[in-house]
Amino acid sequence: MNGSVFSIETLTSVDGPGIRTIVFMSGCNKRCLYCHNPEMFKMQKPNYTDTLLVKKLLRYKNYFKRGGGITFSGGEPLLQTNFLISVCKKLKKEGIHIAIDTAGDFNGDIKELLKYVDLIILDIKHVKPKQYEYLTKSKINKVEEFIKILNESKKDVSIRQVIVPNFNDNLNYIKELKEYLKKINNITDITFIPYHKLGSEKYLELNLKNPLRKLPAMDKDECDRLYQEFLKL
Repeated sequence: MNGSVFSIETLTSVDGPGIRTIVFMSGCNKRCLYCHNPEMFKMQKPNYTDTLLVKKLLRYKNYFKRGGGITFSGGEPLLQTNFLISVCKKLKKEGIHIAIDTAGDFNGDIKELLKYVDLIILDIKHVKPKQYEYLTKSKINKVEEFIKILNESKKDVSIRQVIVPNFNDNLNYIKELKEYLKKINNITDITFIPYHKLGSEKYLELNLKNPLRKLPAMDKDECDRLYQEFLKL
């Protein structure tokens, strides 16, 4: 089984509990207005076999002993669901904690993959179909299907919501988000992430149009205030 990996980042303390290795899978079928990883849009040619990737990842096994593990991110890792099944099945035999950072748009046998996953980090783009499509250039239907399957799996879910100025930085959206999240089971935590400009240079380097090039970064204090309002609801 072959897959396309964009990069691997080792010994981090983000995207899951403990010390982790993050595997960034290439390819994404969304074009989120605020994306800061446009270099991962295009699916590269396969560059790893499942066996080779597992062998490389197991080099860091000793660092995972205190609750760490491996996180598959992207891009959208679930566009390579069947490859991940082969990889994760091997990793679970080694007792590795596995997390997947996804927007919930998948192909392949997602039910089978979830058998080998401990944590889903679910990125909420928007909760309304029209706004979701405006933001991502894709439809929300697949995400709704993913949530149903995710609930059946009873896996832990960590929620992430990017807060973007003039788009969802208001109390009405926060209320809608609170209501929307009631449909997702086993949520362990919810994080608000302020929109930032760190990916701006990448658009220039790749000669891509940056749809939010003139939009300022989200104020962190305002983002925190909205999160506190969210907790009160």
